[in-house]
Amino acid sequence: MKIARFVTVVPVVALALTALAAHAQAPAQPPPYGAPITLTQAKLAMTAAEAEARKNSWNVVIIVLDSGGNPVMMQRMDNAQIGSVEVARQKAYSAVAFRRPTKAFEDLVAAGGANLRILRLENAAPFEGGLPIMLEGKIVGAIGVSGATSQQDGQVAKAGADAVK
Repeated sequence: MKIARFVTVVPVVALALTALAAHAQAPAQPPPYGAPITLTQAKLAMTAAEAEARKNSWNVVIIVLDSGGNPVMMQRMDNAQIGSVEVARQKAYSAVAFRRPTKAFEDLVAAGGANLRILRLENAAPFEGGLPIMLEGKIVGAIGVSGATSQQDGQVAKAGADAVK
């Protein structure tokens, strides 16, 4: 009798633990979209990002998109390479479209293996420097920076995104 009960309980416990582990590994829901960023908010982000770039003598391109992926502001600092205009836009678009920092894609590619499929994902920029801009827990836009190293671009973007909070 005890063996029959044991045989019944063990699979139930194993199933419960498996379900619990699967639930714990489930990715968190991405934040929802909010109203589009205002021009005043975009100026705050741009000013802070530019200040961070100037403080470090990095000539970069900075772009701010609204929550629909539309441009609100863009500036190319003196001597920033012209190729960075499109890269900054792609980083910002990737951040708003996929509701995550572009560093997430960079990290997946760096890990290699099956993660390299990201390289075929349309509009997913696998370079640090694109961040969603959050306000009250919602994505109101995104900022993209290009022209320095990926890590430096990310630092400038963070300064801009943090200024809107």
